[in-house]
Amino acid sequence: MKPLLEVRDLCMTLAGRPVLRGLSLAVEEGRVHGLVGESGAGKTMLSRVVLGTLPQGARVVGGSVRLGGEDLLGMAEPRRRQLLGRHLALIPQNPMTALNPVLRVGAQVVDVLQMHLGLRAEAARARALELLESVHLREPDRVLRRYPHELSGGMRQRILIAVAFACEPRLILADEPTTALDVTVQRQILRLIQELQQRFRTGLLFISHDLGVVSKICDRVTILHGGTVLESGATEELYRSPRHAYTRALLAATPRHDRPAEALHPVSPAVIDALKARHQAWDREHGFP
Repeated sequence: MKPLLEVRDLCMTLAGRPVLRGLSLAVEEGRVHGLVGESGAGKTMLSRVVLGTLPQGARVVGGSVRLGGEDLLGMAEPRRRQLLGRHLALIPQNPMTALNPVLRVGAQVVDVLQMHLGLRAEAARARALELLESVHLREPDRVLRRYPHELSGGMRQRILIAVAFACEPRLILADEPTTALDVTVQRQILRLIQELQQRFRTGLLFISHDLGVVSKICDRVTILHGGTVLESGATEELYRSPRHAYTRALLAATPRHDRPAEALHPVSPAVIDALKARHQAWDREHGFP
C-alpha cells in the first residue's frame, strides 16, 4: 500500500544543534501509526515539521516529507493553508489551553467549518451540533454556547477531536492527546479516537511516550530516541519480539495490568550511553561539533 505520509531521511536542527537525525517513517491510509519515545526524543518536532509550525531557530536541513505525494517542505504557503484543517489536522496535547478562551465553543467550531468547507452560518451550526453528538457530548447545543473555561478537560478534548475530524481529513496528528487527562477519561478518549478513525478511515500518527496506550490503538509502532528511529514494525510483532535493547528496556519499565506483581526495571545507563555514543557519531559524520 502506498504511504499517505512519507518521511525520508529527515534532518532538523534547533539553534544549530541536531534534533532529528535522518528520521524515516510512513503512515498508511486508514491506519494508525504510533510514534513512541521519551521526552526530548523529537516526536513533537516531527509533527511540527509536518504541520509547518517550526519554532524560531529551527531549520530542516535534509530529507523529505510528503503527504499524498505532495512535498510539504517545498509547498507554497497558500497551498499549505488549504491542506491544514481540510486534509491535515491536529489533536493537541493540552485541551486546557488549545481553545481560544474568549470565544464561545460554537464560534470556534463553526469557524473551522465555514473556512474549510464553505458552509453558510446555519448549515455550519447544524454540522457543529452533529460533530459534538459524534463525540458523545450531552446537550451539544448547550456546549456550543459555553466558553472553554466552563467545560472540563475531557469535554474540551472531545471538542478538539470533533474539530480535527470535522472535515474528514486524510491525516490526523495526535500529539499525546491523553496526557493531560485522568486515567478514566483517557480510556474514553482513546476509544473515541479509534471509533472516529475507523469510521472515516483516516490515517493517524499517534504520538506518545506510553507503550501501554500505543498497544491499544496502533497498527504499527516506531521507536524514537534522540531524533533517530531505532526500530519500527507491526505492533503485535514489535511488542512480542523487540529487536533493539532500548525497546526491550522500555517494555521492561512499563507496568502490566496482567502481571501487577512483576518487578519494573529502569532503562539501564549502559543502554543510554550506547545511544548517546551513536548520536554523537552521527553528529560528527554530518559535520556537527
